[in-house]
Amino acid sequence: MKKNKLQFRTRAPKAPARPQQDHFLRVAVAFALVLVCFGILTARFVWLQVIKHEDYVVQATQNRISLIPTPPNRGEIVDANGVVLAHNYPAYSLEIIPSKVSGKLDDTIEALKAYVDISEGDMRRFQRFRAEFRSYEKIPLKLKLSMDEASRVAAQLYRFPGVEINARTFREYPYGPLTAHFLGYIGRISDSDMKKLEEQELTGLYRGSTHIGKMGLEDHYERQLHGAPGYQEVEKDAQGRIVRTLKNVPPTNGQTLKLAMDIRVQQEADRLLGNRRGAIAAINPQTGGVIAFVSKPSYDPNLFIDGIDSDTWKALNEDWQRPLINRVTQGLYPPGSTFKPFMGMALLESKHIGQDTIVPAPGAWSIPGSSHLFRDSVRSGHGSANLSKAIQVSSDTFFYRLGYEMGVDKTAPYLAEFGLGQKTGIDLNNEYQGVLPTREWKEKRFAKLPEDRRRWNPAEMVSVSIGQGYNTYTPMQMAHATAILANNGVVYRPHLVSQILDHSNKQVMLIEPQPERTLPYSQSNFNYIKHSMVRVLQPGGTAWRVGGGLKYSMGGKTGTAQVVQIKQGATYNAAALAEQHRDHAWFIAFAPVEKPQIAIAVILENGGWGANAAPIARQLADFYLLRLDEAPPAVAPQRSGAGEANNNLMDAAHGGQTAIPPLLRAFRPQEAAATAASGAAHE
Repeated sequence: MKKNKLQFRTRAPKAPARPQQDHFLRVAVAFALVLVCFGILTARFVWLQVIKHEDYVVQATQNRISLIPTPPNRGEIVDANGVVLAHNYPAYSLEIIPSKVSGKLDDTIEALKAYVDISEGDMRRFQRFRAEFRSYEKIPLKLKLSMDEASRVAAQLYRFPGVEINARTFREYPYGPLTAHFLGYIGRISDSDMKKLEEQELTGLYRGSTHIGKMGLEDHYERQLHGAPGYQEVEKDAQGRIVRTLKNVPPTNGQTLKLAMDIRVQQEADRLLGNRRGAIAAINPQTGGVIAFVSKPSYDPNLFIDGIDSDTWKALNEDWQRPLINRVTQGLYPPGSTFKPFMGMALLESKHIGQDTIVPAPGAWSIPGSSHLFRDSVRSGHGSANLSKAIQVSSDTFFYRLGYEMGVDKTAPYLAEFGLGQKTGIDLNNEYQGVLPTREWKEKRFAKLPEDRRRWNPAEMVSVSIGQGYNTYTPMQMAHATAILANNGVVYRPHLVSQILDHSNKQVMLIEPQPERTLPYSQSNFNYIKHSMVRVLQPGGTAWRVGGGLKYSMGGKTGTAQVVQIKQGATYNAAALAEQHRDHAWFIAFAPVEKPQIAIAVILENGGWGANAAPIARQLADFYLLRLDEAPPAVAPQRSGAGEANNNLMDAAHGGQTAIPPLLRAFRPQEAAATAASGAAHE
């Protein structure tokens, strides 16, 4: 039985070694993952350390090293003798480096108010600068500290980490209103200014600068005056604090503008005009250099540098006398009878009349077929006259008749040769063009009106021929036209700046007086018209009273420009009119006649008869031709500055160093003397 049992027992099959196989599989997968991870790490390592090595080195360097811009000093503007008309002066400013301030910035500013008067305007400026500047850059909180303010804060600087008192340079115009209308002014860079700089790809030149030229020469020569910024290369720590200065590249300061004008002539012209509204423009006919440029009333450009307050701006902007208007290049006036010498040249050159042609000059004249009377300024008229007499006595009816006969199409091209109705090209922006009436001009000017009112009416030439009607020109245009006539048709572009001085490169760029063109007119006709203008200052002429005792030869022409139309048959009564409705008084002149050195245009707004303006031109010519060499040197008015501290700084700067009062010397950073030439508030 046992054998049988054993016979039927079978051995169970051997179980597979699964645990061992799973173990090896897990090891293999893990090993593969390790290889993949190491592969990724290796690839990333190669990417970072080999392929992108240079890029990350640059980024690391940029994170560690920064460039701090150093704005340039703005160039000066001086007169023909080097008298300073626009300059920079150093003053103390309270500045904050946000990255160095311990605690809250607002708390620091609030604590500083105990020692310095910080206005809302200061805070608005600071917040705007803070948005534009980096945290490690010095941001002005209070500009132009007084001596007391600077001393009080200096004694407490140890309590305020990140707060400094630094010397900066600020712009100043010593002569104020006397030079405002041609120098212009600088102001803080606005959003629109920044947009223009971006469009012109010039933002790099203004990194660190806060001001830019806004008007006048400051605007027109902005590129020359501004200069180019320098920079400091500094090393920072992980918190953005400056550790050390690695490199210092100084800025290239702006160039100096030297004018053709002697400020003493400008002062005399201003004195002669007095408190009357009007303008004086004087040019050297041989070069085009501007001798005098007066527009009154005027304003103080120093008010605009750091932002004019709203009350002052409102007062200037709403003043009915319009002190902000540059009357020399933007005031448009009918020229009155000062137009007649140029109209006379058109009559002669077109051969409509000859030099000896005699024409009736009655007290009134009518267009053939019309009953409307165009009256002469002299009710009895002048009988008959040739052109020379008509200019001397300023006969209106003489020019009414001939202007109407000649017509606008034939007249305008001759007048345009004198630059009338065109910009003179003077080196100022925003010069007005004026109007020399033509058929095409009227069609365009009145394009929205019915056709019969757009069309030129031949009768309109009557008033145009005596400088009324649509005629409007600036005093600079009239001075320019007078200079062309006086110089026998040789045309020079009027310019204020005669030289640009580059002190960095020790170079002088001369604005050479090269003739732009020469009028193709007869010398005989030039001589005839000029002789007629000489007769204006002789007995029988409209300005004979100012011609007595002349020590040189002089030609001129009076002009009375009507502001409001007088009804037919009515008598002009200035006393019955509001002041701004009274006639303008004009006078143009040149001297000496043989080789003219000065051409003048004077307008007195609502000044009455043209003869009222003549004495101003005569006295200005006397001063320029006879007394200038003996006049005392110009003395700049008392500078405004910002207190005794600023005056001390400026005096020392003129001596080649920056003065530091003893109390401030102990607290001022080592580099502050250098920053006097890199201030943010002068540009």
